[in-house]
Amino acid sequence: MAETPAVGPSIPTPVSAAIDPAAEVLTLETERHSRLTLPVLVEGTGPFAFMIDTGSQATAVTHEIRTTANLAPAGKAVLVGMASRREVELASVRRIEFGTNSYTNFSAPVLSRENVGADGIIGLDALQDFRVLIDFRKQTIAVEDASVKEKRGGFEIVVRARSRLGQLLITDATVEGVKVTVIIDTGAQASLGNMALRDKIRAKRAQDVITTDVNGVDIVGEMAIVRSLSIEGLALTDVPLTFADTPAFDALGLRDQPVLSIGMQHLALFDRVAIDFGRQRILFDVPADVARAMRQAKQSANYRPRF
Repeated sequence: MAETPAVGPSIPTPVSAAIDPAAEVLTLETERHSRLTLPVLVEGTGPFAFMIDTGSQATAVTHEIRTTANLAPAGKAVLVGMASRREVELASVRRIEFGTNSYTNFSAPVLSRENVGADGIIGLDALQDFRVLIDFRKQTIAVEDASVKEKRGGFEIVVRARSRLGQLLITDATVEGVKVTVIIDTGAQASLGNMALRDKIRAKRAQDVITTDVNGVDIVGEMAIVRSLSIEGLALTDVPLTFADTPAFDALGLRDQPVLSIGMQHLALFDRVAIDFGRQRILFDVPADVARAMRQAKQSANYRPRF
């Protein structure tokens, strides 16, 4: 059976918004965990609140959407979550619409809403032709055609990435000086490293953290504070990270090398984050005071901006 990797913890219920077919900039859900949702039509029905999840391989729907939109069954597949592998039912979806964009003719895993925290998930399969821009200052999301020339500038950090199973992987990053592969996961609140990374940096456990994945299965992680996380020379200090080995990292072939999935708790430290699947790059816009310090110290090879 086909495997459909998907990553994402249990989250609070987002609030649906009225859909404007002409709008490309959509309001950012601002609940306690800053979930990213946007209004989506499923075969003309809705709108429904879908979460944008760059850590999920597959676009998924809930049982409620399958019933409401009368989606036909499409067999079964093994879905890989953060904590588990589970066989799930698939539904045949002819078309979903978000803003002026659409994704057509695909099979979607059918999940329980209480495990997703939204009506559905827009995953990597539907995002490959787009640029996702998260603006934490304005509390908006823009889903843009990646083939259109970029109109927005001002990003201080531009990171080239490589693609694996549709996922963009950052390889120029370190945690406490240890080279690490970084994944940007907008579907997760917490940032998660694997045990290979924990062992490399010899992190000392502070407490246990329990997270529930999209299959409704719990995983117990070890939370610790690491001294530094650096991406392209920009460093975050005293960073809380949770460590656990998960099937999601295994699915990407990353079990035995240090890997870190960055969730919303750390993405929100930036003013803006753009994930450009078309050009295989990730852009970070740092706060104004950090930007000024970076420009002033531009000629200093030893300067490393710190949050």
